[in-house]
Amino acid sequence: MARWWIVLGAVMGLLSVALGAFAAHGLEARGDARAVELVRTAARYQAIHAIALVLCGVLSVLAGPGSGVARWAGRAGALFLAGIVLFCGALYGIALAGWPLGMVAPFGGTAFMLGWAGLAVAGWRLAPSGPGKS
Repeated sequence: MARWWIVLGAVMGLLSVALGAFAAHGLEARGDARAVELVRTAARYQAIHAIALVLCGVLSVLAGPGSGVARWAGRAGALFLAGIVLFCGALYGIALAGWPLGMVAPFGGTAFMLGWAGLAVAGWRLAPSGPGKS
C-alpha cells in the first residue's frame, strides 16, 4: 500500500499545480475573483495533503508492512485522500461548475484533521532510536 500513497500523493501534487495555474491564468482572465480564490484555496490544501500522502507512504516503508505504524499511516492516508476529494472537490465544483457543494466541504476538513491525528499516532508508534531512545 505504501507505493500507492506515494503515487497518489505525487499525482495529487501534480494536479494541484495544474489547477493552481489554471486559477492564476484561466480564471483570472474570466474576471471571476471568487472562483479564483476558491480554486487557489483548494489547490493549496491539495498540495499540502499530497505531501502528507507521500509521507504516509514513506512512513509505511520505513516501519515495514503490517506494523502498527504502517496501519496508522494507511488510515491517515485514506483520510487525507477523502479530505482532498471532499474538501478540495467541493471547492473546485463550486468554483468551476457552480455546483451547490458547500455542505460537503466540512466533511473534507474533518477528514483532513482526522488524517493528521492518525499521522500523529503513526509517528508516536515509531520505535525510538538513537542514544537517548526517547
